[in-house]
Amino acid sequence: MKCILILGDGMADKPIPELKGKTPLEYAKTPNMDRMAKEGACGLLHTVPDRFEPGSDIANMSILGYAPEKYYTGRGPLEAMSMGVDLAPTDVAYRCNLVTVKDGVLADFSAGHITSAEGAALLSSLAPHVPKVAVKAGVSYRNLLVVPHGSAADSTAPHDIVGQKIVDHLPRNGDADILLSCMEKSREIFRDHPVNAARRKAGKPEVTQIWPWSGGRRPAFPLFADKYHKKGGMISAVDLLNGIARCAGMEVITVPGATGYFDTDYMAKARYALDAIKHLDFVYIHIEAPDEAGHLGSIEEKVRAIENVDRVVGKVREEFNGIVAVLPDHPTPIRIKTHARDPVPFVVTGKGTDGCMHYSEKEARSGMFGTKEATEFLSFLFE
Repeated sequence: MKCILILGDGMADKPIPELKGKTPLEYAKTPNMDRMAKEGACGLLHTVPDRFEPGSDIANMSILGYAPEKYYTGRGPLEAMSMGVDLAPTDVAYRCNLVTVKDGVLADFSAGHITSAEGAALLSSLAPHVPKVAVKAGVSYRNLLVVPHGSAADSTAPHDIVGQKIVDHLPRNGDADILLSCMEKSREIFRDHPVNAARRKAGKPEVTQIWPWSGGRRPAFPLFADKYHKKGGMISAVDLLNGIARCAGMEVITVPGATGYFDTDYMAKARYALDAIKHLDFVYIHIEAPDEAGHLGSIEEKVRAIENVDRVVGKVREEFNGIVAVLPDHPTPIRIKTHARDPVPFVVTGKGTDGCMHYSEKEARSGMFGTKEATEFLSFLFE
Protein backbone atom coordinates (compact mmCIF):
# COMPACT_ATOMS: atom_id res chain seq x y z
CA MET A 1 0.00 0.00 0.00
CA LYS A 2 1.33 3.45 -0.93
CA CYS A 3 1.45 6.24 1.65
CA ILE A 4 1.57 10.05 1.75
CA LEU A 5 2.62 11.73 5.01
CA ILE A 6 1.73 15.42 5.47
CA LEU A 7 3.75 17.15 8.16
CA GLY A 8 2.83 20.60 9.46
CA ASP A 9 6.08 21.71 11.13
CA GLY A 10 5.46 22.95 14.68
CA MET A 11 1.68 22.69 14.22
CA ALA A 12 0.93 21.46 17.75
CA ASP A 13 0.55 23.98 20.59
CA LYS A 14 -0.90 24.69 24.03
CA PRO A 15 -4.32 26.20 24.89
CA ILE A 16 -4.29 29.97 24.30
CA PRO A 17 -6.52 32.41 26.24
CA GLU A 18 -7.06 34.56 23.14
CA LEU A 19 -8.57 31.52 21.43
CA LYS A 20 -10.94 30.88 24.36
CA GLY A 21 -8.67 28.22 25.79
CA LYS A 22 -8.29 26.33 22.53
CA THR A 23 -5.07 25.46 20.74
CA PRO A 24 -4.58 26.84 17.20
CA LEU A 25 -5.20 23.32 15.90
CA GLU A 26 -8.53 23.16 17.77
CA TYR A 27 -9.51 26.71 16.78
CA ALA A 28 -8.62 26.53 13.08
CA LYS A 29 -11.19 25.40 10.51
CA THR A 30 -9.83 21.99 9.49
CA PRO A 31 -12.68 20.02 7.88
CA ASN A 32 -10.34 17.70 6.01
CA MET A 33 -8.23 16.72 9.02
CA ASP A 34 -11.38 16.33 11.12
CA ARG A 35 -12.84 14.06 8.45
CA MET A 36 -9.63 12.02 8.63
CA ALA A 37 -10.13 11.64 12.38
CA LYS A 38 -13.72 10.42 11.86
CA GLU A 39 -12.76 7.99 9.10
CA GLY A 40 -9.40 6.95 10.57
CA ALA A 41 -7.73 6.79 13.94
CA CYS A 42 -5.48 8.95 16.14
CA GLY A 43 -2.61 8.72 18.57
CA LEU A 44 0.40 10.52 19.97
CA LEU A 45 3.98 10.32 18.72
CA HIS A 46 7.08 10.80 20.86
CA THR A 47 9.46 12.44 18.38
CA VAL A 48 12.34 13.75 20.54
CA PRO A 49 14.52 11.33 22.56
CA ASP A 50 15.10 12.49 26.12
CA ARG A 51 18.73 13.56 25.81
CA PHE A 52 18.15 15.71 22.69
CA GLU A 53 16.87 19.26 22.36
CA PRO A 54 13.51 19.47 20.56
CA GLY A 55 14.26 20.48 16.99
CA SER A 56 13.13 19.75 13.46
CA ASP A 57 16.36 17.88 12.73
CA ILE A 58 15.91 15.39 15.59
CA ALA A 59 12.14 15.07 15.19
CA ASN A 60 12.07 14.54 11.43
CA MET A 61 14.96 12.07 11.52
CA SER A 62 13.03 10.13 14.14
CA ILE A 63 9.80 10.17 12.13
CA LEU A 64 11.68 8.80 9.12
CA GLY A 65 12.95 6.00 11.34
CA TYR A 66 16.56 7.13 11.83
CA ALA A 67 17.35 7.04 15.55
CA PRO A 68 19.24 10.25 16.45
CA GLU A 69 21.26 8.29 19.01
CA LYS A 70 22.82 6.37 16.12
CA TYR A 71 22.92 8.79 13.22
CA TYR A 72 22.71 12.44 14.30
CA THR A 73 25.90 14.49 14.00
CA GLY A 74 24.42 18.02 13.79
CA ARG A 75 22.04 20.11 11.73
CA GLY A 76 24.77 21.80 9.71
CA PRO A 77 25.97 18.71 7.82
CA LEU A 78 22.40 17.74 6.91
CA GLU A 79 21.84 21.15 5.35
CA ALA A 80 25.21 20.91 3.60
CA MET A 81 24.05 17.69 1.94
CA SER A 82 20.96 19.44 0.61
CA MET A 83 23.01 22.38 -0.69
CA GLY A 84 25.36 20.10 -2.61
CA VAL A 85 28.37 20.83 -0.41
CA ASP A 86 30.77 17.87 -0.48
CA LEU A 87 32.12 17.69 3.06
CA ALA A 88 35.54 16.18 3.67
CA PRO A 89 35.71 13.67 6.55
CA THR A 90 37.33 16.29 8.82
CA ASP A 91 35.04 19.22 7.87
CA VAL A 92 32.56 20.54 10.40
CA ALA A 93 29.48 22.21 8.88
CA TYR A 94 27.35 24.70 10.83
CA ARG A 95 23.94 26.12 10.08
CA CYS A 96 24.58 29.86 9.76
CA ASN A 97 21.67 32.21 10.40
CA LEU A 98 21.62 35.86 9.44
CA VAL A 99 20.22 37.58 12.53
CA THR A 100 19.38 40.92 14.12
CA VAL A 101 20.99 41.75 17.47
CA LYS A 102 20.05 45.01 19.23
CA ASP A 103 21.88 46.23 22.33
CA GLY A 104 23.27 42.76 22.91
CA VAL A 105 19.84 41.09 22.66
CA LEU A 106 18.83 38.61 19.93
CA ALA A 107 15.93 40.52 18.39
CA ASP A 108 15.19 38.44 15.28
CA PHE A 109 16.59 35.01 14.36
CA SER A 110 15.74 35.54 10.67
CA ALA A 111 16.60 39.26 10.26
CA GLY A 112 13.06 40.00 9.19
CA HIS A 113 13.00 36.92 6.96
CA ILE A 114 15.68 38.38 4.72
CA THR A 115 15.51 37.50 1.02
CA SER A 116 17.89 34.95 -0.47
CA ALA A 117 19.41 37.59 -2.75
CA GLU A 118 20.15 39.91 0.18
CA GLY A 119 21.69 37.07 2.15
CA ALA A 120 23.89 36.03 -0.77
CA ALA A 121 25.15 39.60 -1.19
CA LEU A 122 26.06 39.88 2.50
CA LEU A 123 27.87 36.54 2.61
CA SER A 124 29.71 37.31 -0.61
CA SER A 125 31.12 40.43 1.04
CA LEU A 126 32.01 38.53 4.20
CA ALA A 127 33.77 35.56 2.56
CA PRO A 128 37.12 37.26 1.70
CA HIS A 129 37.47 38.40 5.31
CA VAL A 130 37.04 34.94 6.88
CA PRO A 131 39.59 32.81 4.96
CA LYS A 132 39.73 30.05 7.58
CA VAL A 133 36.14 29.00 6.82
CA ALA A 134 33.82 28.61 3.85
CA VAL A 135 30.45 30.37 3.79
CA LYS A 136 27.69 29.36 1.40
CA ALA A 137 24.42 31.18 0.83
CA GLY A 138 21.23 29.16 1.16
CA VAL A 139 17.57 30.15 1.31
CA SER A 140 16.69 33.39 3.11
CA TYR A 141 18.31 33.46 6.57
CA ARG A 142 19.32 29.77 6.40
CA ASN A 143 22.94 29.54 5.28
CA LEU A 144 26.04 27.43 5.86
CA LEU A 145 29.51 27.84 7.39
CA VAL A 146 32.15 25.09 7.09
CA VAL A 147 35.31 24.82 9.20
CA PRO A 148 38.00 22.58 7.62
CA HIS A 149 39.62 20.22 10.14
CA GLY A 150 37.09 21.48 12.65
CA SER A 151 35.88 20.36 16.05
CA ALA A 152 32.20 21.00 16.68
CA ALA A 153 31.60 23.83 19.14
CA ASP A 154 28.83 23.89 21.72
CA SER A 155 26.24 26.26 20.29
CA THR A 156 22.68 27.53 20.72
CA ALA A 157 19.89 27.76 18.16
CA PRO A 158 19.04 31.46 17.70
CA HIS A 159 15.29 30.82 17.60
CA ASP A 160 15.59 29.55 21.19
CA ILE A 161 16.95 32.83 22.58
CA VAL A 162 14.88 35.57 20.96
CA GLY A 163 14.63 38.43 23.47
CA GLN A 164 17.65 37.22 25.44
CA LYS A 165 21.17 38.62 25.76
CA ILE A 166 23.52 36.76 23.44
CA VAL A 167 26.51 36.91 25.80
CA ASP A 168 25.26 33.83 27.66
CA HIS A 169 24.73 31.83 24.47
CA LEU A 170 27.88 32.35 22.40
CA PRO A 171 29.79 29.34 21.00
CA ARG A 172 31.99 27.44 23.47
CA ASN A 173 34.73 24.85 23.13
CA GLY A 174 35.83 23.24 19.87
CA ASP A 175 35.72 25.75 17.01
CA ALA A 176 34.46 28.53 19.28
CA ASP A 177 37.40 30.91 18.70
CA ILE A 178 37.03 30.65 14.93
CA LEU A 179 33.27 31.12 15.07
CA LEU A 180 33.48 34.11 17.41
CA SER A 181 36.05 35.73 15.12
CA CYS A 182 33.74 35.22 12.12
CA MET A 183 30.78 36.64 14.04
CA GLU A 184 32.77 39.74 14.97
CA LYS A 185 33.97 40.20 11.39
CA SER A 186 30.39 39.90 10.11
CA ARG A 187 29.33 42.75 12.42
CA GLU A 188 32.02 44.96 10.87
CA ILE A 189 31.22 44.02 7.28
CA PHE A 190 27.43 44.16 7.58
CA ARG A 191 27.26 47.48 9.47
CA ASP A 192 27.60 49.72 6.40
CA HIS A 193 26.70 47.20 3.71
CA PRO A 194 24.39 48.43 0.91
CA VAL A 195 21.90 45.70 1.77
CA ASN A 196 21.45 47.18 5.24
CA ALA A 197 21.32 50.71 3.87
CA ALA A 198 18.42 49.64 1.66
CA ARG A 199 16.71 47.79 4.50
CA ARG A 200 16.99 50.82 6.79
CA LYS A 201 15.44 52.98 4.08
CA ALA A 202 12.60 50.49 3.68
CA GLY A 203 12.03 50.27 7.45
CA LYS A 204 13.09 46.62 7.63
CA PRO A 205 15.25 45.00 10.34
CA GLU A 206 18.99 45.21 9.71
CA VAL A 207 21.13 42.11 9.39
CA THR A 208 23.67 42.74 12.13
CA GLN A 209 25.69 39.51 12.06
CA ILE A 210 25.90 35.78 11.39
CA TRP A 211 25.02 33.15 13.99
CA PRO A 212 26.62 29.70 13.43
CA TRP A 213 25.12 26.75 15.30
CA SER A 214 24.60 22.95 15.37
CA GLY A 215 27.88 21.93 13.75
CA GLY A 216 28.92 18.41 12.91
CA ARG A 217 30.54 16.05 10.45
CA ARG A 218 28.87 14.28 7.54
CA PRO A 219 26.50 11.51 8.78
CA ALA A 220 26.06 8.02 7.35
CA PHE A 221 22.45 6.81 7.09
CA PRO A 222 21.12 3.46 5.91
CA LEU A 223 19.32 4.01 2.62
CA PHE A 224 15.54 4.40 2.83
CA ALA A 225 15.08 1.75 0.12
CA ASP A 226 17.20 -0.77 2.04
CA LYS A 227 15.51 0.01 5.34
CA TYR A 228 11.90 -0.20 4.16
CA HIS A 229 12.15 -1.86 0.73
CA LYS A 230 10.20 1.08 -0.65
CA LYS A 231 10.97 4.11 -2.83
CA GLY A 232 10.53 7.37 -0.92
CA GLY A 233 10.41 11.05 -1.85
CA MET A 234 10.65 14.35 0.03
CA ILE A 235 8.86 17.62 -0.71
CA SER A 236 10.20 20.54 1.34
CA ALA A 237 11.52 24.06 0.83
CA VAL A 238 13.85 23.65 3.82
CA ASP A 239 17.44 22.50 3.29
CA LEU A 240 17.38 20.50 6.51
CA LEU A 241 14.62 18.18 5.33
CA ASN A 242 16.09 17.82 1.88
CA GLY A 243 19.46 17.05 3.46
CA ILE A 244 17.98 14.26 5.54
CA ALA A 245 16.32 12.90 2.42
CA ARG A 246 19.56 12.97 0.42
CA CYS A 247 21.40 11.18 3.21
CA ALA A 248 18.69 8.51 3.08
CA GLY A 249 18.82 8.23 -0.71
CA MET A 250 15.24 9.50 -1.09
CA GLU A 251 14.12 11.43 -4.14
CA VAL A 252 14.13 15.18 -3.47
CA ILE A 253 11.19 16.73 -5.34
CA THR A 254 11.57 20.44 -6.11
CA VAL A 255 8.30 22.37 -6.17
CA PRO A 256 8.24 25.80 -7.88
CA GLY A 257 6.75 28.37 -5.51
CA ALA A 258 7.68 26.47 -2.35
CA THR A 259 9.36 29.02 -0.05
CA GLY A 260 9.39 27.57 3.47
CA TYR A 261 7.33 30.57 4.65
CA PHE A 262 3.74 31.80 4.78
CA ASP A 263 3.76 32.62 1.06
CA THR A 264 4.61 29.06 -0.01
CA ASP A 265 2.50 27.47 -2.75
CA TYR A 266 0.62 24.94 -0.64
CA MET A 267 -1.44 23.45 -3.43
CA ALA A 268 1.60 23.02 -5.68
CA LYS A 269 3.08 20.80 -2.96
CA ALA A 270 -0.09 18.69 -3.04
CA ARG A 271 -0.05 18.45 -6.84
CA TYR A 272 3.60 17.46 -7.01
CA ALA A 273 3.07 14.84 -4.30
CA LEU A 274 0.15 13.32 -6.19
CA ASP A 275 2.28 13.16 -9.32
CA ALA A 276 5.29 11.68 -7.47
CA ILE A 277 3.30 8.96 -5.73
CA LYS A 278 2.62 7.46 -9.16
CA HIS A 279 6.24 6.23 -9.33
CA LEU A 280 7.10 6.20 -5.60
CA ASP A 281 5.75 4.21 -2.67
CA PHE A 282 5.97 7.00 -0.08
CA VAL A 283 5.96 10.81 -0.22
CA TYR A 284 6.74 13.07 2.75
CA ILE A 285 5.22 16.55 2.37
CA HIS A 286 6.89 18.98 4.78
CA ILE A 287 5.20 22.37 5.36
CA GLU A 288 7.22 24.89 7.38
CA ALA A 289 4.72 27.74 7.83
CA PRO A 290 3.11 26.75 11.20
CA ASP A 291 6.57 26.60 12.78
CA GLU A 292 7.49 30.06 11.47
CA ALA A 293 4.25 31.44 12.94
CA GLY A 294 5.01 29.83 16.29
CA HIS A 295 8.47 31.39 16.40
CA LEU A 296 6.95 34.79 15.64
CA GLY A 297 4.32 34.34 18.33
CA SER A 298 1.60 35.10 15.78
CA ILE A 299 -1.69 33.40 16.62
CA GLU A 300 -3.34 34.68 13.44
CA GLU A 301 -0.58 33.39 11.14
CA LYS A 302 -0.47 30.02 12.88
CA VAL A 303 -4.20 29.48 12.52
CA ARG A 304 -4.00 30.52 8.87
CA ALA A 305 -1.03 28.20 8.24
CA ILE A 306 -2.87 25.25 9.81
CA GLU A 307 -5.90 25.95 7.63
CA ASN A 308 -3.62 25.95 4.59
CA VAL A 309 -2.17 22.60 5.66
CA ASP A 310 -5.76 21.36 5.81
CA ARG A 311 -6.23 22.42 2.17
CA VAL A 312 -3.26 20.21 1.24
CA VAL A 313 -4.82 17.33 3.16
CA GLY A 314 -8.10 17.82 1.29
CA LYS A 315 -6.42 17.82 -2.12
CA VAL A 316 -4.37 14.70 -1.36
CA ARG A 317 -7.33 12.72 -0.02
CA GLU A 318 -9.50 13.78 -2.95
CA GLU A 319 -7.15 12.14 -5.46
CA PHE A 320 -5.20 9.49 -3.52
CA ASN A 321 -6.65 6.21 -2.23
CA GLY A 322 -3.69 4.95 -0.20
CA ILE A 323 -2.72 5.52 3.42
CA VAL A 324 -2.56 9.18 4.52
CA ALA A 325 -0.95 10.37 7.76
CA VAL A 326 -0.98 13.91 9.18
CA LEU A 327 1.12 15.13 12.09
CA PRO A 328 3.55 17.83 13.32
CA ASP A 329 7.19 17.07 14.05
CA HIS A 330 7.09 18.90 17.41
CA PRO A 331 5.02 21.64 19.05
CA THR A 332 6.09 25.27 18.58
CA PRO A 333 3.88 26.95 21.19
CA ILE A 334 2.92 30.58 20.64
CA ARG A 335 3.58 31.34 24.31
CA ILE A 336 7.26 30.35 24.30
CA LYS A 337 8.02 31.03 20.60
CA THR A 338 10.28 27.99 20.34
CA HIS A 339 10.11 24.20 20.14
CA ALA A 340 8.72 21.96 22.87
CA ARG A 341 9.27 18.24 23.39
CA ASP A 342 5.67 17.14 24.11
CA PRO A 343 4.36 14.17 22.10
CA VAL A 344 2.53 15.29 18.96
CA PRO A 345 -0.92 14.24 17.71
CA PHE A 346 -1.20 12.14 14.56
CA VAL A 347 -4.10 10.88 12.49
CA VAL A 348 -4.00 8.02 9.98
CA THR A 349 -6.53 6.67 7.50
CA GLY A 350 -6.52 3.08 6.35
CA LYS A 351 -5.54 1.65 9.76
CA GLY A 352 -8.94 1.30 11.43
CA THR A 353 -11.25 3.73 13.24
CA ASP A 354 -11.51 4.75 16.89
CA GLY A 355 -14.40 7.20 17.23
CA CYS A 356 -12.36 10.42 17.33
CA MET A 357 -14.40 13.27 15.87
CA HIS A 358 -11.69 15.93 15.44
CA TYR A 359 -7.96 16.08 14.86
CA SER A 360 -6.35 17.89 17.80
CA GLU A 361 -3.91 17.47 20.65
CA LYS A 362 -6.73 16.66 23.09
CA GLU A 363 -8.59 14.18 20.86
CA ALA A 364 -5.41 12.33 19.93
CA ARG A 365 -4.77 11.51 23.59
CA SER A 366 -7.84 9.24 23.53
CA GLY A 367 -6.99 7.70 20.14
CA MET A 368 -6.67 3.95 19.86
CA PHE A 369 -2.99 4.02 18.90
CA GLY A 370 -1.88 5.43 22.27
CA THR A 371 1.64 6.87 22.31
CA LYS A 372 4.16 5.52 19.81
CA GLU A 373 7.88 6.08 19.35
CA ALA A 374 8.60 8.09 16.20
CA THR A 375 11.35 5.77 15.01
CA GLU A 376 8.71 3.04 14.65
CA PHE A 377 6.12 5.19 12.87
CA LEU A 378 6.91 4.42 9.22
CA SER A 379 7.21 0.71 9.95
CA PHE A 380 3.71 0.98 11.48
CA LEU A 381 2.38 2.80 8.40
CA PHE A 382 3.95 0.26 6.04
CA GLU A 383 2.68 -2.83 7.91
